[in-house]
Amino acid sequence: MQLDFPFLQLVFVGFLALFPAVNPVGSAFIVDPLLSGLDLAQRRAATKRIAFYCLVICTVSIIAGSYILHLFGISIPIVQLCGGIMICRMGWQLLTSEDGIQKGNKETARPSGEIENLLFYPIAFPMTTGAGTISVLLTLSAHGEDTDISKHLVKLVALFIAIVLICILIYICYVNTPRLIRRLGPRGEQIVNKLSAFLVFCIGMQIASAGIRALLKT
Repeated sequence: MQLDFPFLQLVFVGFLALFPAVNPVGSAFIVDPLLSGLDLAQRRAATKRIAFYCLVICTVSIIAGSYILHLFGISIPIVQLCGGIMICRMGWQLLTSEDGIQKGNKETARPSGEIENLLFYPIAFPMTTGAGTISVLLTLSAHGEDTDISKHLVKLVALFIAIVLICILIYICYVNTPRLIRRLGPRGEQIVNKLSAFLVFCIGMQIASAGIRALLKT
């Protein structure tokens, strides 16, 4: 396969389409409270797993996402509604958590089993790569009956490269967020954490409401 301009253009378009859906910069601040208490080595290891899970979710979505949803009779609006409810629940828990508990968690590293339970759900899915990302990927990877198979494979490879680039950006943003927050000081860190928790709740409501509107239309 020759890396000509059209192929690179497909990669560029896929990256631009995925960036607002994933929003790695904004998501890094949103998920940071869930990763609090980890040292740098633990955070790097956890972030690698998150990026890997996101890579798997996105890759499965472009290859067999539509088939899996059709197999179980699940529609994108249902995924949006359920994902939004789960994100709202997590945001509410972060908003109502006590500051003293958060400070205690930062002083001691979390057990590996505890943080492992959070890496796939809710961090990788649906907070990082949720229903919006899956919808974008299903749209970009759509394969019409009159489309040439070779062209479709080229499009899938281009999308996969775009996904890899997004996952690398997720890793970079998630690892380096604590450095930026520490520059804000203790009070600034507390404000960022609470604002992030509020944004988590708002994002959950937005995703859930989008699913409800789509269900009402159908």
